Amino acid sequence: MYKYSELAQQVLSTLLEKYANEGIKEIEETKVLQLQEFAKYGSPMKIVKEFGGKEAYQKAIKELEDEIYTA
Repeated sequence: MYKYSELAQQVLSTLLEKYANEGIKEIEETKVLQLQEFAKYGSPMKIVKEFGGKEAYQKAIKELEDEIYTA
């Protein structure tokens, strides 16, 4: 069983690709969800709700960043 919904996993994957390709540093800010790459997932509010709310989204991003920096 996965920790996040399929859509949430796709969002995290897109964030990771964006970070790897462009080195964006603002992945923890929800404004990154306004970028064109995320439009296919819905509005930023819809995306955040997929994670269970803003706090849960921020926790997921923190976990992603931890994985990036420990790799």
